[in-house]
Amino acid sequence: MQVTETLKDGLKRGYAITVTAAELDRKVTEKLTEAQPEVEMKGFRKGKVPMALLRRQFGERLMGEAMQEAIDGAMNRHFEESGERPALQPEVKMTNEDWKEGDDVEVALTYEALPEIPDVDLGSITLERLVVKADDAAVDEALAGLAENAQNFEPREDGAAAEDGDQVVMDFVGRIDGEAFEGGAAEDYPLVLGSDSFIPGFEPQLVGVKAGEEKDVTVNFPEEYGAENLAGKEAVFSCTIKEVKRPVPAGIDDDLAKKFGVEDLETLKGQIRERLESEYGNATRALMKRALLDALDEKVSFELPPSLVEAEANQIAHQRWHDENPEVHDHDHDKIEPGAEHRELAERRVRLGLLLAELGTKAEIEVTDAEMGQAVMAQARQYPGQERQFFEFVQKNPQMQQQIRAPLFEDKVVDYVFELTEVSDREISKDDLQKKIEEMDGDDES
Repeated sequence: MQVTETLKDGLKRGYAITVTAAELDRKVTEKLTEAQPEVEMKGFRKGKVPMALLRRQFGERLMGEAMQEAIDGAMNRHFEESGERPALQPEVKMTNEDWKEGDDVEVALTYEALPEIPDVDLGSITLERLVVKADDAAVDEALAGLAENAQNFEPREDGAAAEDGDQVVMDFVGRIDGEAFEGGAAEDYPLVLGSDSFIPGFEPQLVGVKAGEEKDVTVNFPEEYGAENLAGKEAVFSCTIKEVKRPVPAGIDDDLAKKFGVEDLETLKGQIRERLESEYGNATRALMKRALLDALDEKVSFELPPSLVEAEANQIAHQRWHDENPEVHDHDHDKIEPGAEHRELAERRVRLGLLLAELGTKAEIEVTDAEMGQAVMAQARQYPGQERQFFEFVQKNPQMQQQIRAPLFEDKVVDYVFELTEVSDREISKDDLQKKIEEMDGDDES
């Protein structure tokens, strides 16, 4: 077998691999010899089938296997001996397409190599860890929000008109072309105006109604409505208003705490404080991570595989186009060509991604099965009732597994690097933290 370099331009590599006919024949013979003791064929005892007959019967199929094994072996030896790693799946192409048995096999191997990553003096990086305390005002604000969400409703005075946010208790019957339809009627139904829980256009027509009134509400079911017999059709709902109630926030007391499953108000406050400080901690970590990535980006410079940069630039351009065109949910649109800003951001992401991967590899950082299981479970909760299907999908989809594993690995590497940098703490207010988060989101460089 011969391996000859044909291209070495930056990170681009090309090799011509020649597998001789003699090598292939030897591999086929080895495979036939290994299989011969177990082969049974009419007219011959088990293990006594002549080699010539085995070659006629199985030789063509085994020749294909021998070719693939020889080429794979040549590639693996090349990467072991050279120490190079391909940025993407190498391209392997047979160059003598008119090959016939007895000929050598000639193959072209091309790929982009991953660059050598320079060492970084992590100890020279200084970072600031922002600290935000959950003060009493923040806890009280959160309590007020809980009380509002746990609001009760009490009857308005006689003759009062319903306002947006009020609860209207009513009986109703829906009809299409004068005929009542299944599922279109209810009694004593409590509807909060402005909750958007009914068909679009229904609730605004009830603003201003009074207890004891009857009102017809005319709406059109959406074209994409789940029930095909109703989709796109006009319906008239005859509503009898029984009560009009105004919202009353729940009291901030032990009863409120019990509604949220804790024994008293002080315990609820403690839980809120812990939750807020956890949220603040996640936000300050994101800021610290951005500062670390900025520092690393300034400290390292190396050649990047063009294919990785182009793939990342295409993904960025595509995602931003969808962000700007949220009404388009599929990918049936013209190709989005990346611009200079997309490529600049792609270069940063690829550079930092390769650097973090190198740091993680050298530090022998791994994502454990337990960590993967927790991450998959967290994502599965986003699909209530379909958790099992999601788990099975992930198990059968290596690409999906990598999408879940990659951010876990990156966060573990970032935490490892944090420990090697010089970090100082500074306490700031919640409002200042919010401003910094908004500035970071506005930069859109991560």
